[in-house]
Amino acid sequence: MNLKQLSEKLGLSPTTVSRALNGYPEVSEATRRRILAAAKEHNYSPSSQAKSLATGRAMTIGHVIPTSSTTEMVNPIFGDFIAGAGETYAAAGYDMILSNVHIEKELDAYRDLAARKAVDGVIVHAPRLEDPRIELLREVRLPFVFHGRAPIEDSDYSWLDINNARAFERATKLLIDLGHRDIALINGDEHMDFAIRRRRGFEAALSDAAVPARPDLMVSDEMTETFGYASACRMLTLPKPPTAFLVSSIIVAIGVRRAIAQHGLQMGRDISVVTHDDEISYLRNGASEPVFTATRSSVRDAGRRTAELLLAQIANPNAAPAQELWECDLTLGSSTGPCPTAQ
Repeated sequence: MNLKQLSEKLGLSPTTVSRALNGYPEVSEATRRRILAAAKEHNYSPSSQAKSLATGRAMTIGHVIPTSSTTEMVNPIFGDFIAGAGETYAAAGYDMILSNVHIEKELDAYRDLAARKAVDGVIVHAPRLEDPRIELLREVRLPFVFHGRAPIEDSDYSWLDINNARAFERATKLLIDLGHRDIALINGDEHMDFAIRRRRGFEAALSDAAVPARPDLMVSDEMTETFGYASACRMLTLPKPPTAFLVSSIIVAIGVRRAIAQHGLQMGRDISVVTHDDEISYLRNGASEPVFTATRSSVRDAGRRTAELLLAQIANPNAAPAQELWECDLTLGSSTGPCPTAQ
């Protein structure tokens, strides 16, 4: 049954039926109850097109995915975030557009979405240094929420982030407490805000403990298994190799574990590893017990909540910016132990 047929059965105009189903206050409560009961009886739910006509909205949320020869946003972490956000959109009757564009065309993509009124708002991914997207989205009046924070003082925008600096400070202190002093940081791309904050937390913990930071034990790049493997292999052949690794993703940590095994060492006994775990759905950190000691925060939960913040902003555009900072859990696994050289 479509909207027209339901309207004819009720003897009401399609506009009245549509506005009742979409919660508009102009419809009396008695009429609304009658319409909702008929919709339930006939298994009718309004299409996104019908909702768009009734609300004047596109009923669609946008995600612009920038790519380049060195950067690839489409990864398992992003996939879990999108899955969580998609659950929220579906429950609210929204569709989703994913626009995969070269990073040099990213700003044009946002302008195009706004000009065509193709979306009601966007979630912005991977905040970076001197991020131009905040000013652009304000200029084109497109509601937005950042997943993460841009490293600027201006706080007049909505975001959801984890406390990256605090998480990596705690993780580094744990390794220091275990006697480690030669600690390697295998970080994400340090053009990105999350990686900048993680390095700050790492270096703060070293400074507090009067442990010298070693530049030869710090690298950053796209978070892939091969990056973790190659970085760990190089470091393990240094004249003074690390006794512990702090890693920005469980994907990278798997590569580090491969390098440790290839060098005839045992993770958790000879070499300790702490990673960040986004609790990726199909890449679990062990079953009953964690494999990796990890700072943990569900990226799928972050997707759900970031979508909720954006939909609330669309519904109430005059509300103050919403900002949420989530603390990470620190979970002990079998990948850490006392520093062998300190025993």
